[in-house]
Amino acid sequence: MKTHTFRLKPGQDLFDSIEEFVKENRIEAGCVLSGVGNLTHATLRLANREYYNDYEGHFEIVSMTGTVSVHGSHLHIAISDGDGATIGGHLVGGCKIYTTAEIVLLELEDVIYKREMYENDSGYEELAVYKR
Repeated sequence: MKTHTFRLKPGQDLFDSIEEFVKENRIEAGCVLSGVGNLTHATLRLANREYYNDYEGHFEIVSMTGTVSVHGSHLHIAISDGDGATIGGHLVGGCKIYTTAEIVLLELEDVIYKREMYENDSGYEELAVYKR
């Protein structure tokens, strides 16, 4: 196993920047160990919805988790506003960093994560795990 730590700066896109880092470092299987920081805009896909919701304001990233791979990632995030109201869902492109985001990824070197369609499943590409 190998860890990767990086910081995102104001205006960067959270999801797209993580995907870019994963591709640049050729990570074929990994997970988010930690993700903290803040946003000025959030775009989330909430549970069982086909569309995205957009949120404007200042938000703290209170939790982030998921799997990452050059073959496709699946990330969830929870954010809270200035009153502590919290919302979470699928992390997608469009979340803009306010001052910072500190990301720690764990790379798993003995497996490869891919995304595949399964018959009679969710209708989304789901995780497939292969041994190296």
